[in-house]
Order: sequence, then structure tokens, then C-alpha cells
Amino acid sequence: MDSEKKQDGADSAQQTSSLEQADSTSSLESSPDNNSLENSGDAANTGKIVDKAPAKKEKVSIVQRIQRHVNVYLLLFIFLLVVAGAIILVTFLASKKQQANTIQTQSLSDDTLKQLATTDVTVGQPKQILSVQSNAVFAGKVLIRDSLEVAGPIQVGGSLSVPGITVSGNSIFEQLQVNKSLSVQGDASVQGKLSVQNSLSVAGGATFGGAISAPAISVNSLQLNGNLTLTRHFAVGGATPGRSAGSALGGGGTVAVSGSDIAGSININTGTGPGAGCFVTVNFVTKYNSTPYVVVTPIGSGAGGLNYYVNRSTSNFSVCTTNNPPATSSFGFDYFIVE
Repeated sequence: MDSEKKQDGADSAQQTSSLEQADSTSSLESSPDNNSLENSGDAANTGKIVDKAPAKKEKVSIVQRIQRHVNVYLLLFIFLLVVAGAIILVTFLASKKQQANTIQTQSLSDDTLKQLATTDVTVGQPKQILSVQSNAVFAGKVLIRDSLEVAGPIQVGGSLSVPGITVSGNSIFEQLQVNKSLSVQGDASVQGKLSVQNSLSVAGGATFGGAISAPAISVNSLQLNGNLTLTRHFAVGGATPGRSAGSALGGGGTVAVSGSDIAGSININTGTGPGAGCFVTVNFVTKYNSTPYVVVTPIGSGAGGLNYYVNRSTSNFSVCTTNNPPATSSFGFDYFIVE
């Protein structure tokens, strides 16, 4: 009996000791004052290594970070404020520009018009516009110190005197008189007749679609691609060429030349005892570029029986005979020369 009581007391004491040990262990584990140094000391005392792995950080995107720190509705409100401010600024600048371009106008009363007719006054400011709805007649002169701008056509009843005029578009003149010189940089077209009182000088070529009528035409060189038709006489001018008498004239014979390098006549008077040979050598005033064609026609009965011939070169030609001409006789030759 006593042993059972002792056993019961021992069991009770053992349970009490176990409960106190459990309470002490629980208080040590849950105590916030249990730092790492104490744990490391326990681990060293017990001989066990305690490895505590660090917790992994959660990956967060840039958009999520912005959403956490900035309110999206606040950004939208600021954006709307910026757009509204830009619209207000553009509207203000546009209205200011329209106000700057607007020029104030001022109407003139009858009293003001009468005052203008009798005295010299200054009306308005340079930026203002004088608008006259009715027709205006100025009895005297009108002086415009600045430029004159005409929106519609301008009609001048009298003469117009200006130091210089520049026309950018088309112009129509019923009659235009130029007292000094007229210079045209581009093309010029004349629909009607062109009358030139003095000389006409053309530096380049000229093309005519119709006939040309002139009392006299002087050219240095004339080239005809078509036929040449002459309705009147063909007159040849120029200086008279020189001459040299030949042995066929005989004793006391003479020779004379009239005309030009193109056409002329040779008058021959034979003397006593003429023989075969050349009557005359005609020397040209101007040499030909090549040996010309010389056409000789005998004149008179004395030249009809002659066996005449021609020697020619670029500087002269000669009229000769192969038989004896009649003595103390007068005859001649006409010549025509073409290069």
C-alpha cells in the first residue's frame, strides 16, 4: 500500500517535471529574444549545423511596378489637361493672327468729303483703308507716294508717261510708239503688217513665207534654191575691167572695153597688116574663185569670117583668131561671164 502510494507520487512528480520542461522549451522557442548568436551557441554545443536558405524574391514587371507606385487614373487626367491646353493655345494663336490681319475701315461723311475738296487734310492712319463706294472724279492732279495696286482693269483716256514699265502677263495695245530702241529678248509675232521707216538690220537668218516686195535689195551673197524669174530687164553693174591690146590689131589698130566683170562689149578697129593672134586681153576687176564660163558673141560683118576663140583664167580672158582679120575694119564682141 505504501509502495503504491510512493509509486503514484513518483509518477506524479515525473509528470510535473515533464510539463515544466515542455513549458520551458516552448517558451524558449517562441521567445523573440532568442537571437542568432544564441542559436549558433546551441548548435555548437550540440554539434549540429543549422542551414537556413533565403526566401526567393517574387519577379515583378515594370508595368506592375508603375501600377503599384502611380495611379493610372491620375495619368489619364494629366493627359487630358495637356490636350485641352494645347487646343486652347492653338485657338488663341489663330484668333490673334486673324485680328492682326484685320484692318479697320472708316466711312466718310458728306462733311468730310467737302472738307477734303477745300483743304489739305490727313485722313486716317497708314494701316487703315479709305473705301469709296461711289465714283470719284479728281479735277486736279493725283499724287501717290507709295505703290498703286489696281484690282480691276485700268483705262487711260490720254497719254501715259512712266519712266519704266514691267508687264508680267499678256498686254494689248492698239497703237505703240517707241521713240528710241525696242529690245525683245524672246520671240515676237506680228499678225498684221510691219512697217519700218528706216533700215532693218537682222543679225541672224530670216525666213519669209510669202513674197517680198522692195524697190532695191542689197546683199553680199544671194543663194536661190528655186527658180529665178525676172519680169523686167537684167542690168549688170560694176567697175569696168582693164584691157591689154594684142598683135592681131595690126599697125595703128585700137581696142576699147565697156561693161563689167560679168558682161560687156569689146570694140575693135584694125589697122594695116593685121595677122592671126589675140585682139585683146580683158583683166577682171575682182578675180573669180575658179575659172569662169566666158560666152563671146561676134558683132558686125568683119567678125563673121573670123575663126575666133577664147583663152580664160580666174584673172582675165582673151579674144583671139586663127586667121588674118580684115585690115582697117571695125567690128566687136559681146561677152557674158558666169562662175
